[in-house]
Amino acid sequence: MYVIDSGTLTASDLVQRPQVSPASVSHAVTFLEQQGMLRREQVSGERRERYAVDDEIWFRSLLAEVQASDAFVAAITRGAEILGPTSPEGACLESSAELLRLIADALRQVMEQWRQILAARNAAG
Repeated sequence: MYVIDSGTLTASDLVQRPQVSPASVSHAVTFLEQQGMLRREQVSGERRERYAVDDEIWFRSLLAEVQASDAFVAAITRGAEILGPTSPEGACLESSAELLRLIADALRQVMEQWRQILAARNAAG
């Protein structure tokens, strides 16, 4: 969809182009929507929906990833607390949480840099 001129397709279009089943399209659309990589739009005056992508898909996808990572870090941290930081299992979980926290923080920094680049680009032109 990212390389389609209009940036939007109906479910019927999605089934026809790659020649896959409607169920496969439904599962893929649900997954991509959950990841923030596409959005549903109601077709004016019709029951059909169109699925659309735009310039923000990667940003929204990263945001969803950071949010999921935050939830995972919280669960892992709680597990480490329950097992105790001195147990091998607790230490392993805490180490994993620390790594995921660093990755999420780095992604947040990159996302903020991207927002600043876009703002400067929009202000210039």
